[in-house]
Amino acid sequence: MFIKGKLGAGRFLERPNRFLVVLDTLEGRRRCHVRDPGRLTELLVKGAPVVFLERFNPGRKTDCEVLLVWDGKVWTVVNSGLHSELATELLASGFLPELRGFTSMRSEVKYGNSRVDFMLEYPGRVLYLEVKGCTLVRDGVALFPDAPTERGRRHVLNLIRAVDEGHSAAVLFLVMRPDAELLIPNAETDPGFAEALREAENRGVRMFAVTFRYLARRIEPLARIPVITSPQ
Repeated sequence: MFIKGKLGAGRFLERPNRFLVVLDTLEGRRRCHVRDPGRLTELLVKGAPVVFLERFNPGRKTDCEVLLVWDGKVWTVVNSGLHSELATELLASGFLPELRGFTSMRSEVKYGNSRVDFMLEYPGRVLYLEVKGCTLVRDGVALFPDAPTERGRRHVLNLIRAVDEGHSAAVLFLVMRPDAELLIPNAETDPGFAEALREAENRGVRMFAVTFRYLARRIEPLARIPVITSPQ
């Protein structure tokens, strides 16, 4: 994905609420929208370098939104508004061989009690796919989620329902930084989600995780990493 628009830079000062950060920039203090529902406590520390996108759309409460945060080692993309487009490009590119060969792809499809991010149609079957963005990495291990997500748990249970009703289903984790070697559910933060993910894999829901990197205005897939749902 190529990032269009004007970029700006600053340093993180505070996060008054989950949707807003205050940055120190060369032009003074800026209030920027945060399009990531996670806690981001390991990233949004005082003084952390931040790259933002200028957004001048009428009716917005802020005129910029956070794109990247530097943790001293890597840039992490912290903008969930990009996940759908990134997943679409990833699927279309054939990066994941197991998901190749679909004849059509639809987004935000109603199934069960919620909407599923994607429905991929193959000859004689369909696959329901949920996409989750991950920003928390510790010692090479990506952890999802970084905050409790009852909504995420319901999404996974809905995929189990799809498998039980004869369909295919999968979860795709977009790890929005390059330094993860594997992904596990963050049972300490959300044991309910971790339990649901383990059950989903046991029932036939497939698990995929891909790391991404930011380079010269591009966010691009870097590597596929394993998803380990059960404690070792």
